[in-house]
Amino acid sequence: QVQLVESGGGLVQAGGSLRLSCAASGRTFTNYVMGWFRQAPGKEREFVAAISRAGWNTYYADSVKGRFTISRDNAKNTVYLQMNSLKPEDTAVYYCAANSGSSYYTAGMYAFWGQGTQVTVSS
Repeated sequence: QVQLVESGGGLVQAGGSLRLSCAASGRTFTNYVMGWFRQAPGKEREFVAAISRAGWNTYYADSVKGRFTISRDNAKNTVYLQMNSLKPEDTAVYYCAANSGSSYYTAGMYAFWGQGTQVTVSS
C-alpha cells in the first residue's frame, strides 16, 4: 500500500505554467509505475502521463505531448508533472496514481490514488 498526496494546483492564465507534485509514502516507491490522470466535469477520467519505475521511460497523452513533462525523484519519493503552455482545455482535477504492474494508460490498472488537485486555466 502507498499513500499519495498531490500539491501545486491553482489558477493560471493561458500560456502559463504550473508544476504539480505528488508525495508518496513508504520505501517501496520504486516498485510502482506512477501516473497522472485528470478529470473535468462531465468527462471521463483520462490518462495524462506516466513514468516507469526507474524513470527511464515516459508516456504521454497526445493532447499534452510537447507541453507536459513527467519526472520522478525516487530519493524523495516524489513524482512531478511540469505543465507548460497551458490551455483552458487543461482545466481539470489532476490525480496522481500508483500502479504495481506495467500498464500505463488505463486508470483501472492503478490501485492507489491521491486526493486530486485543481488546475484552472483562464483564457
